[in-house]
Amino acid sequence: MELTLIQKIAVFALPVIFAITLHEAAHGYVARYFGDMTAAAAGRITLNPLKHIDLVGTILVPAISLMLAGFLFGWAKPVPVNFSRLRHPKKDMLWVAAAGPGVNFVMAVFWALMIQLGHVLGSGFATAPLMLMGAAGVFINVILMALNLIPLPPLDGGRIAVSLLPMRQAIQLSRLEPYGLFILIGLMVIPIAGTTLLGFILWPLVSLFIGLVALVTGLESAQLIDLIQLAVS
Repeated sequence: MELTLIQKIAVFALPVIFAITLHEAAHGYVARYFGDMTAAAAGRITLNPLKHIDLVGTILVPAISLMLAGFLFGWAKPVPVNFSRLRHPKKDMLWVAAAGPGVNFVMAVFWALMIQLGHVLGSGFATAPLMLMGAAGVFINVILMALNLIPLPPLDGGRIAVSLLPMRQAIQLSRLEPYGLFILIGLMVIPIAGTTLLGFILWPLVSLFIGLVALVTGLESAQLIDLIQLAVS
């Protein structure tokens, strides 16, 4: 079975909205906890997805990737964080940055549990849509988690690396931030081993996270992968 464009939109819409909204809100919430009120003052610590929508990253890029590549890819409007306002900027940066991928993992587990619920419901009319939406939710969240954990500023993984590295190396890595987006685009277009360099980096992480989600929720990895392939095909 191959999903139509409308079916793909129906299956992916809710997981994508929650994935980007909770990811960004988590950054703002943890930043506020550690002393930075920037996101709170901007009204960005909210579950209202409209506050996190970026015209290009949340609407245009996902629509184009869905039509041309058959899967959703995009980003939300970054939550403003002033790391200098954190009580311990270098140390607390780790938790602020890790909050987004951490929430994505929790959501991936939640959507995997929706697949388990589909098993419990049996052959009801809602079973197939629920399981496909669950697979889409796992996929989009592990993709976001893997992408954001690449140690390249301004991605979350870059912030985590800056927090953990000794000061000299942390400063050197942080200087890459103005060029981070261009480096990421370069990784997306450089071909290697039948994929792109970004895909070559991401897919082992994605496979690892899918296996971890399957382990936590009691699903079989092969079954979860089959459902994901069905959702994105």
